[in-house]
Amino acid sequence: MEVDYLFQIGDNIVYPMHGAGIIKAIEEKEISGEKQQYYVIKMLNGNMQVMIPTGKILNSRIRPVTDLIALKQITHIFQHGESDRLLPWKQRYKVNTDKIKTGKIQECAEVVRDLMRMKKEKTLNTSEKKMLDNAHHFLIGELGLIKGITENQIKSFC
Repeated sequence: MEVDYLFQIGDNIVYPMHGAGIIKAIEEKEISGEKQQYYVIKMLNGNMQVMIPTGKILNSRIRPVTDLIALKQITHIFQHGESDRLLPWKQRYKVNTDKIKTGKIQECAEVVRDLMRMKKEKTLNTSEKKMLDNAHHFLIGELGLIKGITENQIKSFC
């Protein structure tokens, strides 16, 4: 019996709060006496492998890597969007965390843009420095997997 999976082995994906990865395998595992099919995902950031039951992939908000067509919109957001600089840092941190949790590249680009702009004006606190580093890794990791993207296009987000 052949099963139709949402993702195939070799697909590039983005897992919110973890970053970009590649589907390496689809394996059957027995855990607590129950057999399930799992996606085995090799995350690009660090040396981490994640296993997610195929039946729970939609709830995990894993999505395919964006394409070159969406890059134009992301570049526009990154270069021209407005930042809300009036929020207190704790509120700003929550807003930015919520944006990263969506797993959307546009939201991640906004977080990187806003924190990079703030960093130019003043020193970021430790939490926001870490958030900027993580969001930037997520953004660059996904950009690196877009088919047809050039090195210069990626560098424009640094």
